[in-house]
Amino acid sequence: MSADLQDEQTLLFRDIVIICIHYQLFPSSLSYVRRSDIRRRGMYRKAPKPPIDEVVSWRQSLKKLQESKTGQLAFREFLRTEYSEENILFWLACEEYKTITTSNEIAIAAKRIYTEFVQVDAPRQINIDCGTRQEITNSMSQPTLSCFDKAQRLIYKLMKKDCYPRFLKSEIYQGLLEPSEAS
Repeated sequence: MSADLQDEQTLLFRDIVIICIHYQLFPSSLSYVRRSDIRRRGMYRKAPKPPIDEVVSWRQSLKKLQESKTGQLAFREFLRTEYSEENILFWLACEEYKTITTSNEIAIAAKRIYTEFVQVDAPRQINIDCGTRQEITNSMSQPTLSCFDKAQRLIYKLMKKDCYPRFLKSEIYQGLLEPSEAS
């Protein structure tokens, strides 16, 4: 098996695991998959809530929230309900992008991020100023690991100032703070 195929399978497996965890934590968000189909296949089990101390620690900062995989999922679900899921998806894509080591992979990933989030009328277009958008557009001929840094900082500030405080007041977060039935 080639290394590229193995890497692609690893990424696909990771995405499937994330989707399964997401739907275990937020079963009410099953919009295009019927719950009965998932139960029949044995995939649907209500996941236990994360430990209360972990959930409470998310109040410290957006950074602390994003350090937790469960926190990322909860915040992503909240952003999805607010129609701004592209923010966390872009931020996460940029974090992953910074770990790339070969120039060929950098070019491919940069193009993917650009077409998904940055270009005008992108499917998940992020809200950045036209100057930053133009800087990124200009860098696409020779993308670097830092070409999305300014936009990522802008999106992080937006999430920190606007979305994160609302998340802490949301039903999603408050529900995770409630003691589980097993307690």
